[in-house]
Amino acid sequence: MPMPNDVQLVDAPIAPNYDTVYLIEDLIAVNNSASVCPAMCERDDRRSAAIAEEAAKPLSGFAPVMAYNNAKDILRSSAIRQGMEGGDYFGDKDPGRIPVIFLDGEVHRKRRGQIARYFTPKAINDRHRLVMERTTGVLMDQLRRSGSGQLDVMSLRLASDVAAEIVGLTASDASAMSGRLRKLFRSSSRSKRPGLRGKLGKAENILRTLYFHRRDVVPAIRHRQQHDMDDVISYLVREGFSDQEVLVECMTYATAGMITTREFIVMVAWQLLESDELRGIFLEGNETVQLGILDEILRIDPVAGYVYRRAEEDMETEDGKVVKAGDQFRIDIRTANLDEAVTGECPFAIDAERSKRQRMPSSWLSFGDGPHRCPGAQVAMQETRVFIDALLRIPGIRLAKPPRLGWLEDINGYELHGAMVECDRG
Repeated sequence: MPMPNDVQLVDAPIAPNYDTVYLIEDLIAVNNSASVCPAMCERDDRRSAAIAEEAAKPLSGFAPVMAYNNAKDILRSSAIRQGMEGGDYFGDKDPGRIPVIFLDGEVHRKRRGQIARYFTPKAINDRHRLVMERTTGVLMDQLRRSGSGQLDVMSLRLASDVAAEIVGLTASDASAMSGRLRKLFRSSSRSKRPGLRGKLGKAENILRTLYFHRRDVVPAIRHRQQHDMDDVISYLVREGFSDQEVLVECMTYATAGMITTREFIVMVAWQLLESDELRGIFLEGNETVQLGILDEILRIDPVAGYVYRRAEEDMETEDGKVVKAGDQFRIDIRTANLDEAVTGECPFAIDAERSKRQRMPSSWLSFGDGPHRCPGAQVAMQETRVFIDALLRIPGIRLAKPPRLGWLEDINGYELHGAMVECDRG
């Protein structure tokens, strides 16, 4: 899923003309031959829009990019580089030791290519789906026996197991690691608070990070030093990464692959458990239909709302806008995903046929785009689909308590906690 912004950075200077929002002025309208039900246009299926409006704190000094096609141009351009927080920290370090998320250009392309095999459709079908189905089976069995379960705890366990398989965090107990990560993520959120609470949160976050390192990361490193395996940690060990450097990579993958996927799974469950219509379409549909519904839910409620970029050199967008070297941009994913020039009618409504009708690629901009598009996008969508399909088929499944909406400053996105489901015991 979209990578987090972990390190605070001093606000960048504001480049010229940043009072102008970069919008596409002359987009060609997409031909919508299929009619849309008028009642759909009266719906607003978004669940996180209000809290995003209230709590989002985008970095200043970046020009907001709100039109879909313009955002896509910027994200795909070879003249554009990462602009996220934390990049300056790695500025003078060996590129071979910098987390891939902070790399650009040829060195990024090569590193990305070296890890790409862990995220291919073949890897998902041959390896990762087995983990998805096994963990989902365990979670559904536990739910059936107890008659109730907490969605964010269940979804984090699934996301942790899948990410652990890809990264190589498999030398410790999976359930215990999931619990440690849940506490670590909470302490990270507390560390962003002002005053004494923030200082205490930072201290707790450091301790929990060290605990995760000692209990989960170090055992995985030592095992791979003796037994080379096909995962990210094995690759890092072969490349001579230090224990600390491996920890940084693991934290990056853990935050991106676990936090955001956990929230997305809960959001999908919330939507489908409260809509008999969508639930029926999902259960009766094939994998393509199911992924289309997930696409729509992620389009209107992306977990992370912003992506930051800066221009390394002058460029011109498809609509003729001139971008100068040094210009900085804030891609507003939420707004771009609602751009009617590409979504067609009723952008706030979940419409399983939208991507097909509009001839748009999967997930819109929710996983980013271009060379830094989230490599785990297909993994996240498939594990969500596997979990939700199994959950909705449990006899008597119902939402006993909706989730509490909160805000996670690490990713500048929503978090969902406390959702309880109940079912017939068996």
